[in-house]
Amino acid sequence: MDGFEEEFERFLEAQKAAATGQRGEMLSRNLTGTKLLLKHLLLPVFGKSDGMVLEYEMKGPMGVSVFGDVGLPWLRLIVEEDYYITHAEKVTRDRFSFERARARSVAVNSFIYFPYSRDELEKRPEECQRSLYELLGKIGTKEGTGLMKLPVYEREVLRCAWLRRETFRLGHVSEWLLLGKETSRKIITEMQKKELICSVGGSSNRCYEFHISETALQLLMRLI
Repeated sequence: MDGFEEEFERFLEAQKAAATGQRGEMLSRNLTGTKLLLKHLLLPVFGKSDGMVLEYEMKGPMGVSVFGDVGLPWLRLIVEEDYYITHAEKVTRDRFSFERARARSVAVNSFIYFPYSRDELEKRPEECQRSLYELLGKIGTKEGTGLMKLPVYEREVLRCAWLRRETFRLGHVSEWLLLGKETSRKIITEMQKKELICSVGGSSNRCYEFHISETALQLLMRLI
C-alpha cells in the first residue's frame, strides 16, 4: 500500500468513526471517485485533508438528506466526481431527475457545486487543479461584495482565519496584522459586534478562541 492509500484509509476511518445514521452507510460504499478527488485534486491543492468531510450531508426537499462526495464547509464548497457510466450512460430518468434536485439542494444550502468527471481527474489532473485554484482566487475578491466594504484589518482577519480552517486566538490575530495585542483585541471586539466572528469557550469576561461566523462565510463566498 503506497503513501496515499495509507493516508486515505486513515482519513476514511476517522470519518467513519464520526459518522452517524445514513452518512455512515454512505461511507461504506465504493468510494473510488472520492479517492480520485483526494489524490488528483484536493490534496495537491490544499496539501492536507483537514476540514474536509466525506459524504457531506445536507437537507434537501421535504427534509430528505442529500450527500456530496467531499464537502469543504469553510469554503461553502461541494466537490464531486461524476463517472460517465453511472451518471450519464446508464442513468435512468428518475435518477437523472434526482441528480438535478440534489444539485439544487446544494445551492439552496448556499454551497457552490463543483463537479469533475472521472476522465478529467485521471487524464488531466493539472487542468482540474487549475480550475479549483481559479475558483479559490475569486472567492471574496470581487468589488461590490460586502467583504470589500469592511475595514482592511477585518478583511485580513477573515482571510487568514478562513485559510487556517481552525479556531484562532488573539495571538494569531496579532501575528496576522503585525499589531500589538491590545489593538488586535479592539479589532476582535468590533468584529464580534458585527457578528463576523464568534467566541469559543472561555467565559463572559474572557474569550480564548474564535471562529468565523455564518455571516462572514456568506461574505467570503459571495462571488456575484
